Amino acid sequence: MKFTLTNLVLLLMLITMVVISRPLMADDTNTQTNTSGSNTNITGGYESTSETTYADGSTNTTTTNNDSTSTTNNKSTVPPPSANSPSYSSMSQDVCSMGVSGSVTTGLVGISGGKHFVDENCERIKLAKVLQDFGMKVASVAILCQDRRVFEAMNSAGTPCPFQGKIGKDAQAMWEKYSELRPDYENHVERTKIIENIDAEILAQQLKAEEEEAARIAAEEAKKAEEEALKKAEEEAKLNEEVIIIIDSDPIVIDRD
Repeated sequence: MKFTLTNLVLLLMLITMVVISRPLMADDTNTQTNTSGSNTNITGGYESTSETTYADGSTNTTTTNNDSTSTTNNKSTVPPPSANSPSYSSMSQDVCSMGVSGSVTTGLVGISGGKHFVDENCERIKLAKVLQDFGMKVASVAILCQDRRVFEAMNSAGTPCPFQGKIGKDAQAMWEKYSELRPDYENHVERTKIIENIDAEILAQQLKAEEEEAARIAAEEAKKAEEEALKKAEEEAKLNEEVIIIIDSDPIVIDRD
């Protein structure tokens, strides 16, 4: 009886262990991050086997397997150095040039560059001043007239720019003859078209006004003529009413045979 109870207890324990037992797996994940560009992921792995033998001869075997995986990423996340724009110095206040520079930096590469440009307007002013100091007034004005704005301002003031030694009205006539040589040729063509369009509209309005005036005058004259004709007819009718008609009073015998 005691042996039977022992066997029942052992059998119950065995059944309980089989029901509640499950494979064991180690899940060990280690992550290492290095800002210099080395990323390592290490996972430990092992295999474990256990075997239990009971007094009644039954055996319980448990086996645990675990795989190990190691991943290493050596990509660097440090950005490249910034690209600096080159500097430009004119080295003097009497140099008509201007420096321009720029740079672009991305996650992979940085590019920079620079260049200097000549300020032609500054050069004209300095050259005109030198010519004026040497007494060359016409030449000084002529070099300033190479600028479109100065050329237009001179024409607006009624003092046209010099043209091959000619000044005043003679220069104006030459500029009109060779208009393609004007510094403001494109603006001159546009201004001329605008002026012609406005003049054409004004002329059309004047013609229309003259036609309306002529029609009004013709209507007034026709009305006046009609009034005069009607007045004349009334006068003639009045004169006809004043005429005296005399008829003989003696009887006239008419023979019917």
